[in-house]
Amino acid sequence: MTDEFAVPAGVGAIVVGSFPLTTGEWIPPHSHSHHQLAWTRQGVLGVAIDDDYWVLPPTRALWLPAGVVHGTGATRDAVLLGLYFDPERCDLDWSEPTPVAVDGLLAHLIGYLAREDLADDARLRAEAVVVDLLRPLPATPIDVPQPVDERVRAVADALIADPADPRSLEAHARAIGVSRRTLTRLFVHDTGMAFDRWRTHARLRAALPMLAEGQPVSRVAHAVGYATPSAFLTVFRRTVGTTPKRYLTGWGGEANRAN
Repeated sequence: MTDEFAVPAGVGAIVVGSFPLTTGEWIPPHSHSHHQLAWTRQGVLGVAIDDDYWVLPPTRALWLPAGVVHGTGATRDAVLLGLYFDPERCDLDWSEPTPVAVDGLLAHLIGYLAREDLADDARLRAEAVVVDLLRPLPATPIDVPQPVDERVRAVADALIADPADPRSLEAHARAIGVSRRTLTRLFVHDTGMAFDRWRTHARLRAALPMLAEGQPVSRVAHAVGYATPSAFLTVFRRTVGTTPKRYLTGWGGEANRAN
């Protein structure tokens, strides 16, 4: 059962909440009666919505429409700043989770609105500017559908635990006691993806938090199973439609949902 977190009434259309998160800590799946903009000033947040997983460094926030069930966590110590927008008083009507770029001005305004000593008229003026600054980014999450069949889930869990696992589909099939053909069929049936495509998505999703933390591409590529940085970058661009830097910052990105 998912909870709906209540949002207290505010002077204007926006209420700001602050939630410290340690590395690996997750807030269980929940929803809000208000729209939410999730952002952190430092560290890296993760937001999970069904099979989609969003990575949010300080340059990026995520708009979550009211009622969307999501879990939020930190891949590195962070403070989740949630801006909660009253749907009845907010001009934005984005109906899908939407990433937005966070520049210096928007970051400053979020911190400004988090103050408890802010006069009502100053708060209302700042809220109007925040809404004007929210611009959607083209990038979408890298989806990694979770299988239901226990045998397929065992393979998926092994790959998520070790994205660099080099074993072939046949080797994984032997490990769970089925034929290569059976595992091929089960993977497509449970996830809608072929094994190789699913593993690529799992590897890229595992890479994003490390990249957002500023780790070198060479180290990240090796950690998720690619022999060279160029091989990793080629797969990333072919799958996501843009470079990792543009995906995370949103500047100049032309990403579409991976096919």
